[in-house]
Amino acid sequence: MHNAFTTADLHHTAGQPHRGNAAHTVIGEADFDRAIAEITSWPGYTPTPLHDLNHLARDLGLGQILYKHEGPRFGLGSFKALGGAYAALRVLQREISRRRGEEVSLADIRSGAFADDCAQITLCSATDGNHGRSLAWGCKQFGAPCRIYIHAEVSAGREQAMQELGAIVVRIDGDYDASVARARDDAEANGWFVVSDTSWPGYTEPPRDVMAGYSVMTQEVSDALEQAPTHVFLQGGVGGLAASVAARLRQNWGDTSPRVVIVEPELAACLFDSARAGKPTNFAIEEETIMAGLSCGEPSGLAWDILSEEAVDFVTMPDSIVGPTVRMLAHGEASEDKIEAGESAVAGLAALIAACQSDLKQTLGLGDTSRVLLIGSEGVTDPAIFAAIMDGRDHV
Repeated sequence: MHNAFTTADLHHTAGQPHRGNAAHTVIGEADFDRAIAEITSWPGYTPTPLHDLNHLARDLGLGQILYKHEGPRFGLGSFKALGGAYAALRVLQREISRRRGEEVSLADIRSGAFADDCAQITLCSATDGNHGRSLAWGCKQFGAPCRIYIHAEVSAGREQAMQELGAIVVRIDGDYDASVARARDDAEANGWFVVSDTSWPGYTEPPRDVMAGYSVMTQEVSDALEQAPTHVFLQGGVGGLAASVAARLRQNWGDTSPRVVIVEPELAACLFDSARAGKPTNFAIEEETIMAGLSCGEPSGLAWDILSEEAVDFVTMPDSIVGPTVRMLAHGEASEDKIEAGESAVAGLAALIAACQSDLKQTLGLGDTSRVLLIGSEGVTDPAIFAAIMDGRDHV
């Protein structure tokens, strides 16, 4: 095992999980089911792989490690393909229905029956890369203009990928949260529609649709298993991915739903700080993490409503274990399969490996009967960054 894992400085704080109903009411079963029915009908849909990391499980003294690899999703490279495009479709449905004074269907919008209407509705969002790519792809499919706001540290490769899908990309100074604020301000000034993966007071519908879209991957996992995992390690960010997965797992598995462990970069630990404070708490980002998709300082209130009830543990991790984890997967050291994963995809796996080298293994209740689920949220979404990591350059 790479010595980066044995020397990694992880921090843990306990959540305050309690029996509530957020997993059924913030995003209800019907919301998830509608998203699943719609997205699984799209051309090119196919379930993504669920890899059994059997070599690594043996080495760590665990019963099983399952890694849901979202790299192949709709050719867009990440789980975000499920959320942004679906939320865009729902925004268009609501606005066209309002303008026409009658309910229009998702299928009719998708088929082009309201192409002229879609062309008059501009959708926009802020992104670290993957959400914006999904939104741009959805706008291209549905014929709506798209504007994406990125912050100073978003890579040129991710910017180009969104431009190639037809989006107008606006780069601003500042961090992710500054790009969120700019997108909101410009949308309000121009009559555009924000399709964000994070919520704020008075703005919940699109983020709820984004999280509903993510449930496709969770349902694929549940359908593939005969029993629930004992643990699920979920990367943080604004919390949308984690909350969606935790809620759908609770809906599917009830009291046997897995123990939820939230993992964040120590450089962007807004959910960790929220757990400590017992309420949504912003984190002042002073340095960007290599895990670009997780560089978020402000939690989604909608997501926190779920995580405050479902998350048992919150863990922060250093960037130093990201590169070794990416290389381990790519070299086929974790299983018979070689998996090419992006830097944000491996947060949960990296933290799991490091935790098993320390007393945190016992704290998290991990042992030889543990069955751990991980969401490999992205594949190689920036080839230049992946190449640099594979060459051993872990500070790209």
